[in-house]
Formats: sequence, C-alpha cells, structure tokens
Amino acid sequence: MPSETRRFDFVVLGSGIAGLTFALNVAPHGRVAILTKKNRADSNTNWAQGGIASVTSREDSVELHVRDTLEAGAGLCNETAVRTILSEGPERIAELIALGTQFTERDIPNSPGSRELDLTKEGGHSKRRILHAKDATGAEIERALLAAVAASPSITVLENHFAIDLILEGRIAATEHDRVVGVYVLNQPAHRVDVFVAPVVVLATGGSGKVYLYTTNPDIATGDGVAMAYRAGAGVANMEFVQFHPTCLYHPEAKTHLISEAVRGEGGWLKRRDGERFMSRYDRRLELAPRDIVARAIDSEMKRTGESCVYLDISHRGSDFVRHHFPNLYARCLEFGIDMTREPIPVVPAAHYQCGGVITDLSGETEIPGLYAVGEVACTGLHGANRLASNSLLEALVCAHRASERVLRHPPRPVDVPIPPWVTGDATDPDELVVVSHNWDEIRRLMWDYVGIVRTNKRLRRAEKRLGNLQEEIREFYWNFKVTADLLELRNLCTTAQLIVESALIRPESRGLHYNLDHPHPDPAWAQRNTVLRRAPR
Repeated sequence: MPSETRRFDFVVLGSGIAGLTFALNVAPHGRVAILTKKNRADSNTNWAQGGIASVTSREDSVELHVRDTLEAGAGLCNETAVRTILSEGPERIAELIALGTQFTERDIPNSPGSRELDLTKEGGHSKRRILHAKDATGAEIERALLAAVAASPSITVLENHFAIDLILEGRIAATEHDRVVGVYVLNQPAHRVDVFVAPVVVLATGGSGKVYLYTTNPDIATGDGVAMAYRAGAGVANMEFVQFHPTCLYHPEAKTHLISEAVRGEGGWLKRRDGERFMSRYDRRLELAPRDIVARAIDSEMKRTGESCVYLDISHRGSDFVRHHFPNLYARCLEFGIDMTREPIPVVPAAHYQCGGVITDLSGETEIPGLYAVGEVACTGLHGANRLASNSLLEALVCAHRASERVLRHPPRPVDVPIPPWVTGDATDPDELVVVSHNWDEIRRLMWDYVGIVRTNKRLRRAEKRLGNLQEEIREFYWNFKVTADLLELRNLCTTAQLIVESALIRPESRGLHYNLDHPHPDPAWAQRNTVLRRAPR
C-alpha cells in the first residue's frame, strides 16, 4: 500500500497528560494530530497511582514545596525552574479540575456539609500536598483529558502509529534552516510508513523504564522520544539519574505492579522477613525519606540478608482505612493472594522514572527549532538528581501549558519544502524475530545487573562495551529489513541505554539517584553541573 503524506499544524507524539494538555490548548488555533504507538490510554500517566503534588492548602506554601524539591534533588535542581513550575502549579490544577478531573475529597471537620480536597503525603514532602483520586490518580486525569480531546473537532487521534524519526529541513533541502518539518511514522494498521508534515512537533513520549529488566512502567516506555531527539542532534542531559521506585510488588505472577508511595505516606512500615523495621538505620525520616534513599536502603538490606524482597506493612491502620484509601491496590493484591489489611506486601525496587531527558527550557523548546519536549521525556531542571514524589505530573501539566503559550505567541512559518517519502528499497520482512527478542532481553538484563541502583566503573564499562556491539547488530538489522514496531523499540531501547551508561561514566561522584561505589561521595565541583550528550554531526 503506497505511503500517505498528511499535513497538520501540530503533531504531538504521545497521549499522556503532557501531550493531551498541549493538544487541547492549541486545538482552537489549528489542526492537531496526536499519534500514539499503542492505544490512546496507554501512557505512564494512566499508570500513576499516587497523585499530583501542588500547594492547595493554607497550611502549606510554595516556599515549602520548593525547599522539599531542592532537598530531594541533591544539589542539581535548577532553582528557577523549580520556583516557576511549582508557583504555576495551583492555577493549572484548577484548570484540570474545571475540565472534569475528580480528585478525592473529604468532609471538613466541624463544618457539616462542607468538603475539601483530601490531601495525602509522600516521601520527601514536609506537608500534605498530594491531590489524588483514591489510588488511581493518573487514570482519572487521563479519563478527563481524553474526554475533552474527543469533544474537539480540531484534534485527530491516531492509534498504533509509531514515530520512527524526525524530519529536519536542513537534511532534506538545500537550506540554511535546520528546523523540524515533520516525522516519519509507521502506520501499523496499514503496514506502511507515512509522512506527517508539521512546523511544530511535540515529544510527549514519556520515559524509558523498559530499559531495565524490572520496572513499574508500561510496555510502551522504551525511550522513543529521547532516542529520536538525540539522533536528530538535540542535546540530552542527566540520563544517569534513573529513579527506582522502592516498592514494586514482588510476586512471580505480578508484572510491574507498583505499590503506591502513598502507602508509606499514610503510615506504611518497611520490614524485613523477621518483622523488624530497618529504615531507622538509614534516615531520620524513616519510610518517608526520598525515594533514592529508600531504594538504596532496601537494596542494601536485601544484599545483607540474602532475601529476595522486603515487606511493606500497613495492616496496623485497620481494614476499613486500607480499603477506603487504597481500593484498587487492595483488590489487586487480593488477586495474588495477599490481603494487605492483614499481612505485609512483599516488595522490591524497580526502575520507575527518567529524571534526565531532552534539554528544554521551561516552555518545552529544545535546541532544534520547531521541536518541543514536555513531560518525562524532557529535562527542565526541576528534578535534579532525584525527583520528589508526585512532582512529575505537575511538571508535565505546567510545561505543556507553557509550550502551547509559546507556540501560539510565536507561530512558526509553514512548511514549504517537499518532503521525500520513506524509502524501503529491497528490504524484506524480518525472518529472524528471535534475534530482536534476544537482544531486547539482553539489554534489559545487563542494564539491571550493571547499571542499577548501585554501580561501579567496571560494571559500567562492561555495559558500554556490550551495548556498542548490540548497537551494531541492531543497526544492520534496521537497514536490512522492513521496520516493525518491535525493531523500532529495540533500536530506541539500545540508544537510550547507551545514553544512560555514557552519562553515568561521565559523572565521577555519587549524587541522588546515581550511586557509584568507586566514587561514593558527592563532589562539590559537580553540584549544578549537568552531564550533556550530543550526537556528533555526520
């Protein structure tokens, strides 16, 4: 089937909170295409259990939120970015509620008939400031945003459309300009590669948790946006800072199921198999220490005792409390024979969030004109060396709004250069899918073994060497066979893994989420110093 060329004013890659927010804001001013490689609800947003952090209580303040964020970020946050995003958060939250998002409320004490937002607390926060929808906050936000998108006549959502590579004007035409003019996209239902032309392309592709063997992320999180931007020449920063969520359900039949941070926020205790709590050995904040500290503590306890997991216990809060606050989590644990109202939950750390990403300003602009990045795919400076819990959805919401304002204030000139169709040539369909599957598994296992919570230079060098060999194999496969979604994900997965390893080797210290036994202490010279990678021009 011949390829098609489709023209839009805005092309958004990804259908989470960042992509949907941007699309809704610009829709009154032009035609918008939202492309998602699976279904429209497949996003990291939809999997977010805990909530979204923002100051909405009179007992809290933006200054306290800033302080908590800077402390969690271990000296690497951009304070201007932190203050800007957290200050603009409350207004964006109000807009989200006006759009129909239903956050959990509670009765106001001593005020019959009156209700207020039910705010919870998570690790690293000094106040209750987490808005939530029970324990399925992301799903509720996604529901409201998708409903608004469905009502917009200017937005076209195309499922099972996998972006392959960005199209740059300077690479297809004799011009001085090197701006984005579109993207090549694998149209999976039609089994062809189409051209999507637009003067604005927004990366809202989420993170890269599937780089690791164990992750809380959905299967779509393969680092596609970071890899595409890097191949196009955009700068990528701080990829060594991969946040491992301390508590992922440990069960042979449970695939990547997160146990929300809010369980610890509401009083859950971490214990060893013998029932003894252990966080007092690691941090005065106990279970409410930032995630990097808690994850390393669990990792240390598992290695010290030889146990395969630790346990998270909230049964002391009572069955009514647990079922009311965590109805979905309670039901999910019951499916695996675990009654969290009566017994502790077996947990292990798992890769959860990419704190680095494509370098952007606070309005999502990358180093390539016309290319924007918002949400987890971007590196704005908010998270520093360790993300404060529930700041991610807020960043996506605020920066997507700012990106839409920037685009509308400074509209780009239309695309007026011819864009060549995708050339498949004589490539045949892949007949060695086992190679793709094997390489996928090898990357994820070596990243877990060599580039995990605790690292060494020796392990990093081993990972670097093997990933280089895998990259050559994947490159040969990519050029000799027709592209498939599996092959594209493998290509992006390997590139993202290489960026993480290279960034980790550059930083000669331990800071936040990056802990290297050969450099176990932070180096003051590397405070406020980012690790930046750019592809050498060809």
